[in-house]
Amino acid sequence: MAGKKTWFIPDGFLPPKSTGDQISHEAVCVLNLGKEDAHIKLTFYFEDRNPMDRFQSVCGAERTHHIRLDQLKDREGQLIPVGVSYAIKVESSVPVIVQHSRLDTTQEALALFTTMAYSEE
Repeated sequence: MAGKKTWFIPDGFLPPKSTGDQISHEAVCVLNLGKEDAHIKLTFYFEDRNPMDRFQSVCGAERTHHIRLDQLKDREGQLIPVGVSYAIKVESSVPVIVQHSRLDTTQEALALFTTMAYSEE
């Protein structure tokens, strides 16, 4: 089966402002090629505070799911802080493929980047 159960994204940042009609955001893009739903747990690590580890999502079997980090809330309703650098650990109940994308609209000439996450498995 293609994919891994644990992935890492070392560079995360939600810009605190946006310009124009598009909102600056990041997404953890999950591809589940398997026959079972993937139950996803996300842990966020920071330079100056304790990790936040109560974020969950589901990617259906044979589906893709773009987890918008500017809209993701943990079990207690907390959002990921904006304007703060972080890293992400993505854990899945089944093997998945993970990519990370950021849309930065802080300037009129917006920037979009994407990169594959890292897995040591």
